[in-house]
Amino acid sequence: MKPTSILLVDDDAAFRHVMSGELRRLGYEVATAASGEEAIQRAAESEPEAVLLDLRLPGMCGLDTLRILNANTPAAEVILLTGHGSIDTAIEAIRMGAFDYVVKPCPLDELDVRIQRALERRALRHRATLLERGLTPPNLESSFVGESPEFHRLLHLIHRVAPSHTAVLVMGETGAGKERVAKLIHARSQRSAKPFVVVECAALQENLLQSELFGHERGAFTGAERAKPGLFEVADGGTIFLDEIGEISPTTQTTLLRVLDTSTFRHLGGTREIHVDVRVITATNRDIPGMVRQGLFREDLYYRLSTITVEVPPLRARPGDIELLAQQFAARINLQFGTNKRFSAEALEVLRHHTWPGNVRELLHVVEAALVLCDGSAVLPEHLPAALRNAPPGGRAKPTASPQAAATLQDAERAHILAILNACQGHRGNTARTLGISERNLYRKLRDYDLLS
Repeated sequence: MKPTSILLVDDDAAFRHVMSGELRRLGYEVATAASGEEAIQRAAESEPEAVLLDLRLPGMCGLDTLRILNANTPAAEVILLTGHGSIDTAIEAIRMGAFDYVVKPCPLDELDVRIQRALERRALRHRATLLERGLTPPNLESSFVGESPEFHRLLHLIHRVAPSHTAVLVMGETGAGKERVAKLIHARSQRSAKPFVVVECAALQENLLQSELFGHERGAFTGAERAKPGLFEVADGGTIFLDEIGEISPTTQTTLLRVLDTSTFRHLGGTREIHVDVRVITATNRDIPGMVRQGLFREDLYYRLSTITVEVPPLRARPGDIELLAQQFAARINLQFGTNKRFSAEALEVLRHHTWPGNVRELLHVVEAALVLCDGSAVLPEHLPAALRNAPPGGRAKPTASPQAAATLQDAERAHILAILNACQGHRGNTARTLGISERNLYRKLRDYDLLS
C-alpha cells in the first residue's frame, strides 16, 4: 500500500531535517518546503494528503499560504505548527479550514495521532463526496411507471412515509424494486440533499460488514493500517439503506440495535462514542417474522426496523404495468444506443403471459436482450427468450385444474434460477449478476432448492 504523503512546511532547516526523518521512520512519504510560495508549488505538484504548516514563514505568511492551499488543493488536510505566542492565530486558521494545530516542540507520538485523525476526516470527506455524486435525482418519481391499483397504493404509501424520520422495512421479492422504493422515500424526505448510502449486507462477511458500517481504528485487525470511517458516518444527516437485512449475523444485529436505540456507536478497536443522525431503511426478500420465530433474527430488532413496513408487489400482481414498463425500458435503451425499436403486439402479448419470477429486473434484462437481437424496427416473439415463447398461451389468466397442480412461487423461482444457471454454464458469479443478487444469496437459494452439485 502506498504510504501517506505529507508536505512539511517550515523555514527552520534543522527542524525540517529532523522532523522529516522521524516522519519517514513512522512510514510516511515526506516532502519539504521552506516557504509559503514553495509550499504552494510543491502541493500543486505532489497533491499531498496532509500538510504540516508553520504559521511563521518568511515572505508569504502561514494564513495566506493556508488560504491558497485550501483553494488549490482542497483535498489536503492542514495541521498548523505554532509557537505559544501565536495560538490565537492558529485558532483563526482553524476557522479558515485547517484541521488542527500543535504547539512546537510537539512530541512525535502526539503529532502522529493528529495526522491520523486528519487522514480519517479526509477519508470521510472523500467518501461523502463520492456518495453525494450518486444522490437520488430529483426527478426519480418520473421513472416510477404504473397504472395498476397495486402500484398506486404503493406510491401513496411512499408519499405518506417519506416526510417522517421513522425506520422503514421494505419487503418484496428479488427484483421487485425495493432499492428504488428506498431511494424514492429518501428523495421525498427532508434528507434529500444529504447522502443516500447503500449497503449490500449479503455481499460482505461479518467482520467486513461491521468495518464498513461502523468503521475501524488503525490496528483494529490485521491489515487495518489506517483508521477508516464507517458508512453510518458517511450517511450522517441522510439515509442508509441496508439491503438484504435478513442476512446479517446475530452479532451485527446486536450492534445495529444499539445504533438504532442510541444513534451512537464505536469504531472497531475504538473507545470514542460517535453520534450520527441517520434514517435507516432496510429491505429483505426473506420471511423475517418466520426467522424471528425460529430464533434466527432478534425480535426487538425486527420491531425496531419495521416501525413502518412497505410491501412492494411482485410484477405478476400488476400485469397491467408490464407493457408500460417494457416500453419505458425500450425507450431508455433506444436513447442509449441511438435506435428506434418498438415491441410488436405479438411480443407484448408474450410478455403479458409470463409469470416474471425475477420481477421488474427480469423484465429489464428481457427487454435489453430483445432489442439487441432485433435487427429491424419491431421486436417480434422470436427475439424473446425461449422460456417466454414456450409458455402456454393464456397461462397467466387460466387457472389449472386443481390448486395442487399449480406451480408455487418457490417452484417458479427454482425453475428460473436453474434456467439462468444453465444459460451461464454453471458459473455462479455470472448467474448471480444476471439474477441481480449477491453470490452469497444465490448460494443460499441453491442450497434451499437442492441445486448444489
